[in-house]
Amino acid sequence: MNKYLIFRTDRIGDFLVSAVLIKSIKDSDASSHITLIASPKNYNYIKNFKLVDKVLLLKPNFINKISIILKLCKESFNTIILHDNKKRSHFISSFIKKKIKISINDIKDKTHLDILKEVLKKLNLSLSESHLDIFEDREIYKFNYSNFVQFHFDEKWIYSKYISSFVNIEPNANELANFIDLIQKKVNKKVIITTGKNAPSILEESIKLCKNENLIYLKDLSFEKLENVVLNSDLLISCHGAISHVASAKKIKQIDIIDSSYPYSKWTRH
Repeated sequence: MNKYLIFRTDRIGDFLVSAVLIKSIKDSDASSHITLIASPKNYNYIKNFKLVDKVLLLKPNFINKISIILKLCKESFNTIILHDNKKRSHFISSFIKKKIKISINDIKDKTHLDILKEVLKKLNLSLSESHLDIFEDREIYKFNYSNFVQFHFDEKWIYSKYISSFVNIEPNANELANFIDLIQKKVNKKVIITTGKNAPSILEESIKLCKNENLIYLKDLSFEKLENVVLNSDLLISCHGAISHVASAKKIKQIDIIDSSYPYSKWTRH
């Protein structure tokens, strides 16, 4: 058995980039066993992801770090991959027995897919087009609707809730309501509106102002259910995030809004 330890102690979207790497390893190395170190933000999602054999939760406290180190010191890994490049991950990995240690900090000025290719090259493995479909073995549940556009409105649209150095694109309630109505008229399909765990208050206010009956508002969705909406949609409109990677994996058309200061081309094939 070839044992791999991968650190992804950040968010769901970051893990979905790593999932391409994991799928490449799994498809190319039949004896591979993947252990992934997750954060509280992505742990519950990752532990239900079939590509990963074992998931350990890293909590933001020193005692938990020591507990993780003691647990992992009992094992020996062929390869450790620091895909999150966090200081905590470098610290923990320094105590663990391994043959190869790969840090993406050593791979500079590359797109995220190029970084994956470089990591795989160090392992004498390669990336193929099929590895980009990380949901190939994922069950797509029967959905109540078809032939629809998904509009995802979460905290990334709200200036004070996200990155204050980004351009302020936050609409007022009337602007947002008009925008949603225009989307529906333009595509002449149902528009399913989704949001994050904590829906911005402006969203519900705007939906009440909308004059269109072909709107469906779904809230309080787990990421698994949100993922299923994306996989059934004809088009996704969102600010760049985890669901952008879901749409990209299955080649769902998308309008992916991202700040002009951000190196968009570094992300994925979309």
